Amino acid sequence: MNTSVVSDQELISQARDGDRHAFRELVDRHEGAVAATVRGMLGNSESARDVGLEVFVRFHRSMSSFRGEANLRTYLTRIAINLSLNELKRQSRERKRFSGLDEAEPEDTRKHPDRKIMDQERDAMVRAAITSLDTPFREVVVLRLINGLSVRETASALGVPTGTVLSRLSRAQEKLRVLIKPLLPDYHEYE
Repeated sequence: MNTSVVSDQELISQARDGDRHAFRELVDRHEGAVAATVRGMLGNSESARDVGLEVFVRFHRSMSSFRGEANLRTYLTRIAINLSLNELKRQSRERKRFSGLDEAEPEDTRKHPDRKIMDQERDAMVRAAITSLDTPFREVVVLRLINGLSVRETASALGVPTGTVLSRLSRAQEKLRVLIKPLLPDYHEYE
């Protein structure tokens, strides 16, 4: 039995030839990174799930033109970011259209005695803080800190120099500190 792992490039070649199992393997390998990127950009929402699916639909359509100059994970991440940005623009237009309507505030559960719930709330606040960052900063945080891409991979995915990634990451971390500190009464415990 051959236990070698088939490369992404080989799977892409097989999928181009109509092998549905090869495409499914590509999706299985990379759906976690795509989901983390989209959730980082859009939060955990129905639109994030839709965008995540659309990433693979777009990849399937463009597979014949994929030359492999970037690794597949970077390529899919770039698609995920672009589609997420499109969705954010769409949501912004929709919010402007319906700006007179009041949005429901999330229920405050900070005083709940159960530590698990407090941890979940803290995580939700951090995700909300990340989502509130301006797009260039959010992209870097999602790719570098959440998805674990290297600085070089992040720069490649965003099409910017590595120095820009480092600068944006530094500024994003400072903005997150400012955003998160007032939300967490026991913030000093996490420093």
